[in-house]
Amino acid sequence: MAQQTTADGIYFGLMSGTSMDGVDGVAVQFAKGKPPVVLAEAFVGFAEGLRDALFSLQQPGDNEIEREALAANALATRYTVCCHELLRAGNLSAADVRAVGVHGQTVRHRPEKGYTRQINNPALLAEMTHMDVIADFRSRDVAAGGQGAPLVPAFHATVFGAKGETRVVCNLGGISNITILNAAGSVRGFDCGPANALLDEWAQRHLGKPFDENGNFAASGQVNRPLLHALLDEPFFSQQPPKSTGRDLFNPAWLDAKLQPYAAVAPEDVQATLVALTAITVAREIERHASDARAVYVCGGGARNPELMKAIQTALEDTGVNGVPVLTTDALGVPPNQVEPLAFAWLAMRCVAREPGNLASVTGAAGERVLGAIYPR
Repeated sequence: MAQQTTADGIYFGLMSGTSMDGVDGVAVQFAKGKPPVVLAEAFVGFAEGLRDALFSLQQPGDNEIEREALAANALATRYTVCCHELLRAGNLSAADVRAVGVHGQTVRHRPEKGYTRQINNPALLAEMTHMDVIADFRSRDVAAGGQGAPLVPAFHATVFGAKGETRVVCNLGGISNITILNAAGSVRGFDCGPANALLDEWAQRHLGKPFDENGNFAASGQVNRPLLHALLDEPFFSQQPPKSTGRDLFNPAWLDAKLQPYAAVAPEDVQATLVALTAITVAREIERHASDARAVYVCGGGARNPELMKAIQTALEDTGVNGVPVLTTDALGVPPNQVEPLAFAWLAMRCVAREPGNLASVTGAAGERVLGAIYPR
């Protein structure tokens, strides 16, 4: 392939988030001054054994170094399959791709201790795909004193921002987070609390399924107010941004401890209450920091849960934010499942261009930094 003097070109973006169900991938064409064009998309699920290995790494345990290395190798294999699917779907060759931007799988997120850990084997991925791989996007922001998350608000501002109109982009993955695109052009973003991480955990326990399809399980129950108040009694929810969280805090052990005094609550009522928890923690942050929003645009797996979408709309009205529609990012031209992988393709492009990928106003870092480590093909 002829040498290119700009960062324009085709990039792959791969994202496996805190829901840990698999990897979403996109092939996208970037050209300066033009909106990104998605050429292909793919989803590759994780086998149960890999999911179990990833879940077990969320907490301290025996032989962690070897277990993490083996899980990273398995992840790289799934990422490779996703890349091959994108090549096939986009009728592309490896030589057509400038770089693969891959987030890796977060197993620990402790920016207050100076680290965040996204396991991956990008060298193996480069070897198997014969493409440049760009990984480890969060560490540089943490090194600069930031949270290392969320990183997608800079991309949201580029693709979803509108002059003179405040918009909120809400990602409902394992954890919920919002990006506030202010009418004056400023950008803020932070995590709000748990989303699919707890909803999927409870569905797995009581339905034997990885998630609550269409929110039907939650819809069959009722919100238990005392339990809801107990769940909301968590210091993270009252912290001021910048802030970020993950399964280090919102995990099955956290949920079980909160549920102990409420053992008699029916499983479907717990599910309904967990939906309310996600909705209320999102709505409260919007009321505090973006009460002038014209609309909320939802992406991530939670966008496919109509009960959760309705609950956010209701929670906004209950907090006094009235007349603000809750839509999916389809309304802005990007399907909800494409937003995060597209963001990591964009971050890879920024790395190639040696342009910053973070926003200090979002993460709290000392300044803007070029993010990512490059593993040549």
